[in-house]
Parts: sequence; structure tokens; C-alpha cells
Amino acid sequence: MKVLIKNGYIVSMATEIHKGDILIEDDRISRIGMIECDVDKVIDATNKIVMPGLINAHTHVGMSLFRGYSDESELMEWLSKKIWPVENNMTKSDVYHASLLSGIEMIKSGTTTFNDHYFYEEETARAAELLGLRAILARAIISSEEEAIKRIAEAEELYNNWHNKCDGRIKVCVGLHAPYTCPPDTMKMGVKLADRLGTPIHIHYLETRDEVKQMREMYNMTSTEYLKKAGVFNYHVMLAHGVQVDADSLETLKDISGGIIHNPISNQKLGSGIADIKKLRDNGINVALGTDGQGSTNTLDMFEEIKSAAYLQKVLYNSATALSAEDVIKMATIEGAKVLGIDSEVGSLEEGKKADIIIIDTNKPHLCPLHNIYSLLAYSVNGADVQTSIIDGKVVMEDRKITSIDEEDVMRDCRRIVESLFRK
Repeated sequence: MKVLIKNGYIVSMATEIHKGDILIEDDRISRIGMIECDVDKVIDATNKIVMPGLINAHTHVGMSLFRGYSDESELMEWLSKKIWPVENNMTKSDVYHASLLSGIEMIKSGTTTFNDHYFYEEETARAAELLGLRAILARAIISSEEEAIKRIAEAEELYNNWHNKCDGRIKVCVGLHAPYTCPPDTMKMGVKLADRLGTPIHIHYLETRDEVKQMREMYNMTSTEYLKKAGVFNYHVMLAHGVQVDADSLETLKDISGGIIHNPISNQKLGSGIADIKKLRDNGINVALGTDGQGSTNTLDMFEEIKSAAYLQKVLYNSATALSAEDVIKMATIEGAKVLGIDSEVGSLEEGKKADIIIIDTNKPHLCPLHNIYSLLAYSVNGADVQTSIIDGKVVMEDRKITSIDEEDVMRDCRRIVESLFRK
């Protein structure tokens, strides 16, 4: 299958922005330039922006059913009194339909890759397979003793059944929940599993001041010291949040493979604080962007996270130049790919890389005029401006229409589930 994208503004994240064409052959970008050849499909991108698909580097897509359920709550109260009790009643089918809803939302707002951390992840894998999304999945490992052993077994089963499936679109890593919910024996089992499977580790990290206090009370250590002692930093590690990174932690992070995943809207909404992303990046630490789950962030629109990330650093530093538009777009694309360890395949538009591409329609009042494309993407574009999404060389959304599933059916199923689930 050959697809030719014609005459777009190409934001490759590897070269200067320029007008041109992109030829896709099967699942990869074969040529970028001014191209004339016979193809199966031509997409006219005149006056449109062609860029890498966005990478949502930390989320819980099974939580779409929690959107708006419990707002204005502190993190630990929100988890223990609202979220976890309902999650205990969720079925595999609930997570499947919730994942479909999230997948549709992500595709329609420009996300082509997501990094998920939840339970019943095989159902999320099935949803990603159907929708054509690229995914890294982790069964959340939490608790201790028999419960932890059960979850370790489920994590390994997920790996055996789904890692590198769907022509490599779906990968599996080890997902430890957080330092304060994984006691030493659980942490040790998770690290051993990552070593045996050869996968990265995805873990919540330094999200709140309460975590800092709790770790000091429980172990007389910081989260960073705890993870270092457990050997977590010996592996490629994806650290979600990093709001409370202190000077000592910063020194440790300079040497890791992987990086921090910034979730600006979730951190604001839960009152967790403002992560000092500028300091992390200035010290050579890779920083990606994520939405977190819809329970705390409400939408999976990565363009909203892009705006928020840039604005927060400007406020934090009292400087309009603290984080540039180009830099924050990098965080949502190529830097996100680096944090996830998949930058050799995705995150930029380059010949030989996977064809994960989105096309932005600029023929809208809020996107006119076009002075600076990076500024437009960072501060003006929203998810509804994404006209076409291509993943692995396949057009999964064209003219805002998902090609693989009926959106109305999915929304109807999710409304039915909510009526039952939240009244148990």
C-alpha cells in the first residue's frame, strides 16, 4: 500500500519546517521531498500541518468511565475513597469498552502512541488492536505478598500474550504502581521480572508532598533513594510525574536511561504542584508529556497538555521564554519517544521510520493567520483540529471519521456500563 501526502507544511522534528510531500510505503515513511509517483491513495495537505503523531506517555485509558465522577479531591482521598472502591467492581468487559472510548478520543485528538498503566490490560490491548493504535502496556503491580505475586504473574502473562503483537505496535513493560504502594519484596519481584523479560519499568514517582512525607515515615528514605536501592534505575525507567524532584534526586536522574513524564493538567487539578520541567531539561533529563487518566485530567487531548506545560513553566519562572513552543512540541513527540525507548521507530518524520502521522486542518478562524507554526501548534491548536491520523502506515481516521468502529455504539455501551457500575 502506497500513500502520498501532498503539499503540506512538514513539521518533522528532525529538520526545519518546510513544504513538501511524504510517501508512505506499507508501514514506513519511504521518502520526504517533492514527489511524483503512482500510489494507491493521495491525501491533499495543502495549507495543512503534517507532523508526527503525539505520544501520550502516561495514562490509564480504562479510566474513561471516571470522567467527572469525583472532581475537587486531594490525590490520596480521591484514590482511596472514590477510585479504588469502584475499580474493585470493574469487569474485563468494562475496561475493554472504556479503553475503546479512550482510544477513539486519543485518535481524534492526535495521539498515535500511548503508554498505559492499569489492570485488565489484555482488554486494553484488544482495544488498541481494533483501533490500530500503538501502545505500551503495563499491568499495575501493587500491594504485597499473595496479591503482589498474583499481579506479577498477570504482568508476565500479559507480556507472553501481547508483547510485539500487531506487527510490533503493542509492547509490554513492567508497571510498578508507586514507591509508597510497593513494599521492598514487591519492588524486588518487579525488578526481577523486568530483568527477566528485558523490559522498561513504568512507575509513578514523586507526585505529591504526601508521598515525600510517607516515604520518610515508612522507610526513612526518599522515593529516589528507595528506587535506587531496589535497582529500578539500573533499567530503562519511565517515571510518571516527578513533581517533587529535589537536588539529590536531580543528580540521580542525570544518569538514568528513560526520563520523567510530565502530566501538567492532572498535577494542577489534584493540587500536586508544578514540576520544574525547565530544570530537568536543562540538566539533560528527557521529559515526555502525558495526560494521566480521565479521572484526574478529564480529557486525553494532548494539545491541552502541551499548552498547560508551556504556560506553567512561564509562570514558575516568571519568564515568557522559560519553555519554548518548539521545545514543548518536542516533549509531545520525539522526546516522548525517547522516554519510552521507541525513538528509533517513531516521534519524528524521517525516512525509514514508522508512518505515525497526523494532519492538522488550519482553515479555521482560531488558526488564522499563520505566522509561526510551532506557536500555532503549542498555543492555538486543539485536538478537534486533527483531520487525519495515520498509524503504522494505515489511515485510522480520515476527515474526523474513525475507520474501524462506530463511535456511537461505543459511547452507548459506556453509558450503559456507568449506569450499572456506579450504583453497585
